[in-house]
Amino acid sequence: MRVAHSDDLAAVVALTTDAYAPYTALFGTPPIPVTEDYAPRIDRGEIWLLEEDSELAGLIVLERHPDHAMIFSVAVAPAFQGRKLGIRLLDFADEQARSWGLPEVRLYTNSRMERNIALYSAYGYRETGRRPNPYRPGWTVVDMAKTVNEAA
Repeated sequence: MRVAHSDDLAAVVALTTDAYAPYTALFGTPPIPVTEDYAPRIDRGEIWLLEEDSELAGLIVLERHPDHAMIFSVAVAPAFQGRKLGIRLLDFADEQARSWGLPEVRLYTNSRMERNIALYSAYGYRETGRRPNPYRPGWTVVDMAKTVNEAA
């Protein structure tokens, strides 16, 4: 794992677009992580890259807040899916939250991303609520949280 740098921007955008492509097809429009401007997030040090044999295999966008870490996006390149790299990225979020002295990792996802919700639940996240997506009328956001000292 390494922090993304400005010269990684194109790779971050490409991997995110590819990883979320099935949801773009399902929704008929790109999910919010696909339309995000990642340059400011790179500048703030919020993006970590997972490389396998010098290829970009996955990434996680993790925000530091006063009382929790917030996962904005977890993305694994299609060629690397099915290898439990998503779990490695979630493990990294737990480790990073611990290193920051934070007790909890939070995330939110679209209610139609049922596979992701099941994965997060199996990993120890609990649903904390549902709310309308403020940026996409008609979409529902599922909020989830996990105490970092809980075993996966």
